[in-house]
Amino acid sequence: MTEIKDEERFRTIDDILAFAVQREEEAAAAYGTMIATARTPGLKKLLGELMDEEKNHTRLLLELAEGRTVDREPENVTDLRISDYLISEPPHPDMGFQDLLIFAARKEHKAAQLYSALALRSTKEGHRKLFEFLAGQEKTHKLRLESEYEKYVLGED
Repeated sequence: MTEIKDEERFRTIDDILAFAVQREEEAAAAYGTMIATARTPGLKKLLGELMDEEKNHTRLLLELAEGRTVDREPENVTDLRISDYLISEPPHPDMGFQDLLIFAARKEHKAAQLYSALALRSTKEGHRKLFEFLAGQEKTHKLRLESEYEKYVLGED
């Protein structure tokens, strides 16, 4: 199997947006699947909110595709780094609130790292700005999850 280099895979803004939309759709579907197996109303609610955020992200990306530009600079998002040092369990029906927050925050962290790495490797300004914007969006999701963890898990100790 031939390895596709990022430079070949992401030649145009449309390539970048198609990739990002696919990732967001996969994330929304994963959260939707987890809703079906979650056993508590609180978990179902959080998973539903995460799924909706991913769907909103998809809508935002599709709007960007219509304009073909990123008119916003990436936000400087605080990183609490809480989930960076926690072990993430694979999703399962008996997953608790704490495990879900860790799993989701780690997932958002990986997505932010991917987009940040692609931004660094981008040779076209428009591509770089788009990847930076996407990384900022993922960092915002991670911050929300880590804030929930800090409030509901660490606050309990």
